[in-house]
Amino acid sequence: MKGKKIVLAGGSGFIGSYMSRYWSTDNEVIVLTRKRKQAVNNNYRQATPIPGVKYTAWDGKTCGEWAKELEGADILINLAGKSVNCRYNYRTMKEIFTSRLNATRVLGEAVKKAAHPPGLWINIASATIYRNAMDYGQNEYAGEISELKAMNMPASAMEDMKSFIYKWVGWLVPSLFVGRTSKIKKDFSVRVCKEWEACFEQVQAPRTRKVCLRTAVTLGNGGVMVPYMNLVKAGLGGRQGNGRQMFSWIHVEDLCRIAEWLDANKPVSGIWNAAAPAPVTNAAFMQELRKAMGLYFGLPAFKWMLETGAQVIGTEPELILKSRWVVPAKLLDHGFEFKYTRVEAAFKEIMRSRKNKKRQAVPMLRLPVEKLSIGN
Repeated sequence: MKGKKIVLAGGSGFIGSYMSRYWSTDNEVIVLTRKRKQAVNNNYRQATPIPGVKYTAWDGKTCGEWAKELEGADILINLAGKSVNCRYNYRTMKEIFTSRLNATRVLGEAVKKAAHPPGLWINIASATIYRNAMDYGQNEYAGEISELKAMNMPASAMEDMKSFIYKWVGWLVPSLFVGRTSKIKKDFSVRVCKEWEACFEQVQAPRTRKVCLRTAVTLGNGGVMVPYMNLVKAGLGGRQGNGRQMFSWIHVEDLCRIAEWLDANKPVSGIWNAAAPAPVTNAAFMQELRKAMGLYFGLPAFKWMLETGAQVIGTEPELILKSRWVVPAKLLDHGFEFKYTRVEAAFKEIMRSRKNKKRQAVPMLRLPVEKLSIGN
């Protein structure tokens, strides 16, 4: 893809940084970021901005000068949203909701106001919208979506205890427990996905094609691979839970290639699954990762260990224990060819990329930052 104007909203994270590097040589890339002084997130370390990429400040909720960047753009990709890698309390759940819905709404407002709006708007959504699938893969045609907790992530021991209290003790003081039981039976992650997609669908943009990409766990040199590799290095790279839960994934380069394919195929719109065609079990995923790292032993982590450890490190066990079995049926039906179809090939490329990055680490830190265009 060459000669395109590409706007990445919320593009300073792992996926956005990769996309910036992937396209910046032959295209005009603009990143909308909430960071005043842009520092690209690279393996959780501060690094210099990417040469050739323009960074423009926005707050992700109100229209401002940044909206001018959408004029004449070929592609708008929305990556904005608070990370779900946190504990789900009232504050974080509100931030997860509002960061996604507000960004989508304000981008829709800017697209509608633009004299020459983007030709294609891709909303990077989540494949976690599908139920906990242990029996067969979920595709865009017949995938099952339910907010019921029982259809998604199995309840933790703490949630089971709360349900017991609400059911058998609630009758003593009914007013304190109104709505509690029904609320705890709802799955937060699926509810976020459904409202996010509904918000995107409601945007009226007749001159802009809209595509919702339900994206699986994205693999590359950074992002989710960092904690997984740290587990393997620490000797804890065995299966998590029973290890039979499915792990749908996609290499970040294939995610870029899908965006290019969507741009080239003008009639295409609607909901598409972005996941490699060969998902693996959690046990197989960890085994292949250990092999790629040259470490052939890893202690397993049982469900109760994950639930306890998740509270300590500030995350949710759902991110590991839910069985995400997602099939890219529409992409395969339309002839898209994945570059990374097997997880072992993806790991091989990631290890190669890590070695190359280590060799280039010193020159990268000496880039002439003062010559870059950075938003105020």
